[in-house]
Amino acid sequence: MELPDIFEKPEVRDLIKLALVEDLGPANVDVTSASLVPPEEVAEAHMVARESCRLAGITVAAEVFKQVNPALDCEILSSDGSAIEKGTTVLVIKGSAQSILTAERTALNFIQRMSGVATVTAEYVETAGNPDVMLLDTRKTTPALRPFEKYSVLCGGGTNHRYGLFDAVLIKDNHLASWTKKQDTGVGEAVAAARAKYPDLKIEVEVDTVDQLKEALTTKPDWVLLDNMPPPVLRECVALCKSICKTEASGGINLDTIRDIAQTGVDAISVGALTHSAPSIDLALDFV
Repeated sequence: MELPDIFEKPEVRDLIKLALVEDLGPANVDVTSASLVPPEEVAEAHMVARESCRLAGITVAAEVFKQVNPALDCEILSSDGSAIEKGTTVLVIKGSAQSILTAERTALNFIQRMSGVATVTAEYVETAGNPDVMLLDTRKTTPALRPFEKYSVLCGGGTNHRYGLFDAVLIKDNHLASWTKKQDTGVGEAVAAARAKYPDLKIEVEVDTVDQLKEALTTKPDWVLLDNMPPPVLRECVALCKSICKTEASGGINLDTIRDIAQTGVDAISVGALTHSAPSIDLALDFV
């Protein structure tokens, strides 16, 4: 699995710094470790998976330790995107015991959350059972943690949808409600207006009926989002979209329904639960 470098996004290191500030406060001090652990004491700690998972965030965890103390030695033993068995040591940290303790919780918070998203994504990909269908994430992410969560979706074998409101047009039901009220025209004209305003961006429009889809197709969007449609209707819509645009199924899709939807011919399926409902994975840091 070839993954992008998460640190290509300049905000990632800054967000890690903010997470440490949140934990250490304005005085930048871990009062417990400062009280009990001599500055000269050295230690070795192992980060261990307490349950099987799809790993994500190993380089982020290492960066947390390095930001606390650049002199710490961090040996990464497993790569992001790897399937990890319970009991696997994924990271070894050596150096100042005080620094390791200071970084411990923030590092674990990142990797536990990120591995949770990756693990849920991998489960959806496997359950869908169709490698020709992309599993997409959404913008239903934890505020300020989007770069970490979207990267984690990639670690699980998913595909990133648009990153934010700036890099693609997605005309949804509330946009259409405003548009039709003011313009007295329909979804096709809304697609045309977006195309005229942003000719270099992909244009996607949400539809929830076959008739609405037919109108949208008159102005040839790049994608249509087929909202809350059962498999028979999805198949009909896919046939209508052939050679015109790509199709994305969305709305209430879960592990019980995704396999049937993946067999309808849609190009992609988007699932908000990949990020908004993923539980954290149990990883721990053990001094040895």
